[in-house]
Amino acid sequence: MVNLLLCYGIFYYSNFNNTDMNLETIKQELQEYINDEKSNYNDVDINDLHYHLFNEDYYIIGYYKAEQWLKKHNINIFQGISFVQDYEREMFGNDGMRNYDNAESLVNMIVYIIGEELLYENQEV
Repeated sequence: MVNLLLCYGIFYYSNFNNTDMNLETIKQELQEYINDEKSNYNDVDINDLHYHLFNEDYYIIGYYKAEQWLKKHNINIFQGISFVQDYEREMFGNDGMRNYDNAESLVNMIVYIIGEELLYENQEV
């Protein structure tokens, strides 16, 4: 499963790298977030850690804050939607794709995907 996710990660990162999005700053920001939060989950398996950090609560709360986050990382709304829908299509098929009608849900899904990749790339986290 991990190798499969890493293959997906390479695909998704390359999709992000083919745009003007600033993937490195996103990865740095999320790595800092993981490092800050991981002490709250000392005895948690890496799969559960991803759930707690990126699925149990929102990374960004508020439409305005999410829109500013997208601007900060030079993410066009359509590129972001394409990124998350490609991931969802690969993982869940066409029936598993969601509609992204606000910046908050879009940002949180982008962070979910990249956070997953960071945790699996860096299992010592």
